[in-house]
Amino acid sequence: MTDKKTKQKLEAIKTQALADFSKYVNPQKARVLKNAGLDIIEGKREGAAVWDITGEKYIDCITSAGSFNVGRRNPEIVETLKKALDEFDLGSFIVCSKQKADLAKKLAEITPGDLQYVTYGSGGGEANDFAIKLARGFTMKTEVISTIKAYHGHTGFSLAAIGRDEYKKPFYPMVPGFKHVPYNDLKAMTDAVTEDTAAIMIEPVQGEGGIYPATGDYLKGLRALCDTNDIVLIFDEIQTGFGRTGKMFCCEHTGVVPDILTVAKSLGGNLYPISATIYREELNDFVMKYPFTHLSTFGGSDLGCIVGLAAIDYLIKNKVPDHAAAMGERFQKSFDGLLKKYPDLLIEVRRMGLMMGLQFTNDSIGPRMSYQLAQNGVMAIYTGNDPSVMRLMPVLEIQPNEVDFVIEALYTSMSEVIKQGGIEKY
Repeated sequence: MTDKKTKQKLEAIKTQALADFSKYVNPQKARVLKNAGLDIIEGKREGAAVWDITGEKYIDCITSAGSFNVGRRNPEIVETLKKALDEFDLGSFIVCSKQKADLAKKLAEITPGDLQYVTYGSGGGEANDFAIKLARGFTMKTEVISTIKAYHGHTGFSLAAIGRDEYKKPFYPMVPGFKHVPYNDLKAMTDAVTEDTAAIMIEPVQGEGGIYPATGDYLKGLRALCDTNDIVLIFDEIQTGFGRTGKMFCCEHTGVVPDILTVAKSLGGNLYPISATIYREELNDFVMKYPFTHLSTFGGSDLGCIVGLAAIDYLIKNKVPDHAAAMGERFQKSFDGLLKKYPDLLIEVRRMGLMMGLQFTNDSIGPRMSYQLAQNGVMAIYTGNDPSVMRLMPVLEIQPNEVDFVIEALYTSMSEVIKQGGIEKY
């Protein structure tokens, strides 16, 4: 139990940290988080939970959009990194290393189909940048088609692929050659294809777009469309990868194998940044001609590769994707009850595994639900593309009692929002 004096000291530290963040980092972000009840300074992190430095405990359902699949400060992976620091540093990005080779081999083994070669980066946007460069370079065509509300990162090529103008307006003109069509609409995609189409880029589940899973027929249709027209099919599994949807990779649900698969976020075990672009052997013809076409000083560092390999081994050894599928089903049973109890507030639940989106009646509800959930011990945030959607993405090893805690918090929070009014659809 924290004594009163210590509590006051921690409150003062928190207040100063929030003030400094506002003054030196991003004041508008600080305001938005405060309004959503998320003006938290993280202290202790463990499993599915995080504690504010003042002692309040929260179940983390934000997890940096799926970065913490193996849990907050997973002790096995923490120990792996500690041991690695006794011997290794980042390594030289220009030199071959056993660590880079070991992780690349493992990625080739666990990814579906005949994906084989790996190019490393340090973040998801960088992985998608290289995917686009590779598709354009290999095909010698320039056009890339992605989807409305897509999110692929904020770096150069990736920013152009985002399907939300709000992110791009301050930086026009964008890299040319990008089109956007409605998601899950095969006809719209087919109509958009031209002789100059190099790649189709898709998220198997739109995350920032509002948790919209692609249908099996849609993904199979995209595969056939690409095969017929010599187009590179890119799957962005940066949020969906490594067990999030109940399979190691989301595309395994349908058996559709892309030509390029991008991963990041949880590959780093929530301890070290690393991303990877994994692609079929034939695309390596371009890299053979231009072996230094994509360089990343910190991408695929020796430490990052060691951590990445440990994270994958942990997921496999502990059958974490299977657990995620089971906990997703546990959530779903309670979601059905919420839909029945609050039909005027909660319209729909979209879910694959532990990638879950609650669709509310209007844009005001997401921020209000974020605030109420925080008051009830759950960190959750609405999507950037659609504030009427609450996104729930807990760690994959969340336990049944923790699932039940989140569900209880949802019932309590939704009841409070109902009392406040303003739930009409507009």
